[in-house]
Amino acid sequence: MKVLIIEDEKPAAKRLEKLIFIQSEQAEVLAKLDTVKSAIKWFNSNAQPDLVFMDIQLADGLSFEIFEHTKILAPIIFTTAYDEYALKAFKVNSVDYLLKPIDEADLYAAFEKLKRLRSVETKYDKDQTHSIEQITKVVKMLSRQYKNRFIIKIGEHIKAISINDILYFFSRDKATYCMTDEGKTYLLDYPVQELTNMLDPERFFQISRKHIVSLRAIEDIISFSNSRLKIFLKNSDNDDIIVSRERVQDFKHWLDI
Repeated sequence: MKVLIIEDEKPAAKRLEKLIFIQSEQAEVLAKLDTVKSAIKWFNSNAQPDLVFMDIQLADGLSFEIFEHTKILAPIIFTTAYDEYALKAFKVNSVDYLLKPIDEADLYAAFEKLKRLRSVETKYDKDQTHSIEQITKVVKMLSRQYKNRFIIKIGEHIKAISINDILYFFSRDKATYCMTDEGKTYLLDYPVQELTNMLDPERFFQISRKHIVSLRAIEDIISFSNSRLKIFLKNSDNDDIIVSRERVQDFKHWLDI
């Protein structure tokens, strides 16, 4: 198996090469490249490898730029430090990935997936898998920055609340609040509608004009009248949280992502 490594961190490239040889003694690393520019030049002057390991963030830009200047037919395994929520984009588009620092077991699983793809009787459509349309979709999702924390003022004190600690957002008496895992409520400076553009849609869903919830916040869902759904949330004594009829189908799809 002829392998190309595109990685701008030398220790990471060296470790990946070592792990590749552990998985396949017959593997041959053709080159280790560290920039978008060098990768484009390599693909334009060499035969296609059997497999490409490609870091997302390279020294001179995002590796997705490579696809705009050359054709890659080989299956690609992305190596990245992006969090798990952004990585769902790769699963949607049938593009595999390894989260850095790379684990030997994860690399083994990636090789096994590659074997399964190659064992399929029908021809593996590499052009379709790595089409520009799909790659563009991934780039947009990864490049968009969502809110990681909210700065809260409590009297004379300033407190940072991580998005990972927030269960849901709600409005009450024309003010907006967030509810944390600890059951604490904090006043925010943003209206609910503005929050929808700040939050990762993979993690939060606006079920009504007054509520934006995370999956972790939902304790129970029951059918309600007129094809609506009633939601019961953690740390909430509100028994009248309803998913409006026009949002039900989108909500069910969000639950199933």
